[in-house]
Parts: sequence; structure tokens; C-alpha cells
Amino acid sequence: MPKKDLSLEERRQKYSVPALEKGLSVLELLSEQAIPMSQAEMARSLGRQPGELFRMLACLEGRGYVRREPLSGAYALTLRMFELSRIHSPNEALLRAALPLMRELADQTRESCHLSILNNNQVLVIGQEESPRAFRLSVEVGSHHPVLHTSSGRILAAALVDEEERLRLLETQEEWREATDDKRAAILHELSAVAERGYEHSSGERFVGGRDLGVLVGSPGKPLTAALTIAWLAEANGKDGYDHLLGPLTACAKAIADRAGLLTESHDHG
Repeated sequence: MPKKDLSLEERRQKYSVPALEKGLSVLELLSEQAIPMSQAEMARSLGRQPGELFRMLACLEGRGYVRREPLSGAYALTLRMFELSRIHSPNEALLRAALPLMRELADQTRESCHLSILNNNQVLVIGQEESPRAFRLSVEVGSHHPVLHTSSGRILAAALVDEEERLRLLETQEEWREATDDKRAAILHELSAVAERGYEHSSGERFVGGRDLGVLVGSPGKPLTAALTIAWLAEANGKDGYDHLLGPLTACAKAIADRAGLLTESHDHG
């Protein structure tokens, strides 16, 4: 009888390495706080005793991942993590995880799909898989698009749960800068609605006959998120609903996030 594949959480519990989990929790906490923290402060945040972190911090300091402030004794991240991230581009890793699954989605739904991120306050398409149909909608990889006039852009803006961060993005958008207070309130309400329902759909927004349905890849509020969007042309017979697409699209986005490591929690307080 074949073995049952364990979920990510089941594998984590079964093969847990407490020392490694503790070290990763320290690195993730320092990254989130972005300020030096004392051993006691880290222990309180992680729900541990200060003595539990002493050897872990000594190891991380010896390997060059953290440094200790000479006067305060507080710990901060070094540039070692940045050096590793430069070697291992997150977008490249995301694409490697996404493209095979996007190909399966395009084959299953018989519609094109594309993957987008925020880049320089615009939506950047970083990957696409085309529909096997003879007539299909295609979006150029590498193209940039406005945030507030695309399903992908609204999904990514809605995923910015920090209000100040979202407003900084909106201030770069011409539509927002020229909007009245009522219009701005409507935009914020629309983004909240996207976050609440978990997907965005548009019909004829950029050109007549175009349809978009998109969902978030990753978790709201996290540094790395993407939008996975199915784009298709409306049929002459009017059958352009999207209920049959939402399930496969959502499952694909979750599988991409899982494979790319975007569903792990920031740190474990246990």
C-alpha cells in the first residue's frame, strides 16, 4: 500500500529539529523588528527563557549571521542574509516553483495564466503559461501595468496589510493623486473587499472582451507575494462566468506558495 504524502505541517511536526527551529526563530524575529534586540527581549518575544538563546546566539554570531553591539550588548542581523539572498534570487525561486504548476493550470482550464509582482510601484509580469486554445489572451512577460487598473495590481495592493505601506503605494498612482476624498474612500473600500473575498475579477477593464480572475500567492503582509491571474476572452455566446476557474486557480496558487516556501509561519513562539 503506497505511503500517504504528509502535509507541510505534518512533516514539520514529525521531523522537527528544535535547535534549528530556535535559530530560525531568532533570525526571523530580528528581521521583523529591524532593530537590535537584547537576549532578554528576544526571549520574551519568543516565549523562551534567556538562557535558552545563549548558545544559539553565540553560534549565529560565530557564523556571521548576527553581530553584538559593543555598548548595549544587543544583537542585530549582519549583511550575511542579504548576501545569501543575492545568490538565491527570490523571484527566480518563485518562478521555478510556479511555472510547472501554471502549465498544469493552463492545461486544466484551457486558459492562459500569468504571475505578477509589484516592482517600482507598478505590476510586473514575471511569468506566463499560454492556453492550448487556438484563440487565447496573452500578456507579455516583462511588461508593466498600473496597480489600480488591473486585477493583479488590486490583489497585490490589498495584500499590503500595513496601512502606511499601502498608502505609500497609492500615493505613487496618478488615479489616487487626482482623486477626490470620496473617490479615495471608494478605492480603499474596494481593496478591503478584495482582501476579504480573497480574489479579484474584472470584465472589459483594459479592452472589450477581456476577462481576468486573480488570487494572491503567499500570505498578506509578507515581504514576498505575487498575484496569479487567469486571463481569457469572452465567448460570443456569453458564457464567460468564472465559477469553474476559481477552484483550480486557488489550488494552484496555494501549491505554488507551498512549493516556494511562502506558507511557513514567521516564527514559532512555542
